[in-house]
Amino acid sequence: MSWSGRSCYDRVEFPIWSNHECATKAFDGRARCHKPLANELSMNKSLYILFAVSVAALGGFLFGYDTAVISGAVGYLEEYFHLSAMEKGWAGASAIIGCIPGAMLGGLLSDRFGRKRVLLLSAALYLVSALWSGMAGTFDTFIIARFLGGLGIGISSMICPTYIAEIAPVRNRGRLGTLFQLGIVTGIFIVFFVNMLIQQAGTDAWNLNMGWRWMLASEALPALFFCLLLIVVPESPRWLLQNGRDSEARTILARMVGSEQADREIVSIVAISGMEEGRFSELFAPQLRRPLAIAVSLAVFAQFSGINAIMYYAPEVFKMSGATADAAFASSVWVGAINLAFTFVAISLVDIAGRKPLLAIGAAVQVLALGFVGWQLSTGNGGFPLLAGILVFVAAFAMAMGPIPWIVISEIFPGRIRGRAVSVGVFSIWVSCYIVAQTFPMLRESIGGAFTFWIYAGCSFVGLLFVLLYLPETKGRSLEEIESSWK
Repeated sequence: MSWSGRSCYDRVEFPIWSNHECATKAFDGRARCHKPLANELSMNKSLYILFAVSVAALGGFLFGYDTAVISGAVGYLEEYFHLSAMEKGWAGASAIIGCIPGAMLGGLLSDRFGRKRVLLLSAALYLVSALWSGMAGTFDTFIIARFLGGLGIGISSMICPTYIAEIAPVRNRGRLGTLFQLGIVTGIFIVFFVNMLIQQAGTDAWNLNMGWRWMLASEALPALFFCLLLIVVPESPRWLLQNGRDSEARTILARMVGSEQADREIVSIVAISGMEEGRFSELFAPQLRRPLAIAVSLAVFAQFSGINAIMYYAPEVFKMSGATADAAFASSVWVGAINLAFTFVAISLVDIAGRKPLLAIGAAVQVLALGFVGWQLSTGNGGFPLLAGILVFVAAFAMAMGPIPWIVISEIFPGRIRGRAVSVGVFSIWVSCYIVAQTFPMLRESIGGAFTFWIYAGCSFVGLLFVLLYLPETKGRSLEEIESSWK
């Protein structure tokens, strides 16, 4: 018996995330499968992708942490700076004002300079904002510091989903895409817990003068960690190809999927997407009007469900029903925990059930839960029934309208214009989010909490109709196949 003389890697292919990888050798005309070797090599590729996706998901963690940290501080800010209802809404929404230009500039800058470099910029903005807002001496400086954090949120909320979509394998793109939302809800849960610990660490007088500062400044630690990890993640190979850096793109793709598969993916990406950088004006071309309408509509319906009335003002909502400060902060932790737990439902089902069925089910449950919350507030009932209604709403949002719009928006646009296109979708998310955050205190004061939540229930119902009538399914289709479908 003798070996054929061929290298054991001559005919090896390692499809990412597959259970059937094997390395073969020609041995007396017969193939032998060396699964341990193949599995080890495939695992290395999978871990490389998972590491890059996880770092991008940490951007989601900071997104969630930064947006929800204000929920614990806003009540003390109201008293410390003697704020009106409008100014209180401004305190909650000031970061979102930064998110809007951040999302738009993020798309333009990431198409020009790369996903990785602009994510580093967002990490630096998170860090500066956390420290400055915690030390703010006036309401104006507080607003400026929160605005800078909003720029970081806007940039990361646009680039992180795009980056994940561009490096994730087709059949796991939805599942890996939900890791961004998992990062968001983990950040929300952690900050609710951190806020509660800080609030319980001192007296009301200490919280009024110092507690809210520690809440806001606590974000500096994960922001610094994000900065350090971004240094070692790879650039998006699709972006490198779009910018003529073929050898760098091939090196990264080969590490992710193997040399042969990398060559095939490069051919497919170049053939479908072309090499010329797209323009904003192309978004309004006939073939892209439908994906643009889908992106904007999903963004608006997700936010007009009122989720950020809960996330930004959770303790204040529970105080509406007569809860004490301690009970309100404890109930907020339950909101964060349910939000986190049901995101795993989305992770488990998005690549099995698909995007559209999950969105339809989630929106339907939202309508019922929000209607119930409004009814509880109209009758003056609080306690467990109100908490239960809010938790059901949060659970429904976390499994559908929370993560899936981010996935769909990052999937449906052509590669050469994806950064700019996704920025428009994310811009729509933040404009809608700002409207909810700014108007909730004013609506609650003018028409009451019950009618406010009934408005959110009506918006969720319209969103349900949109999903059923207009949303296509993108499960199991490559980004290039989705792009071709619009043509």
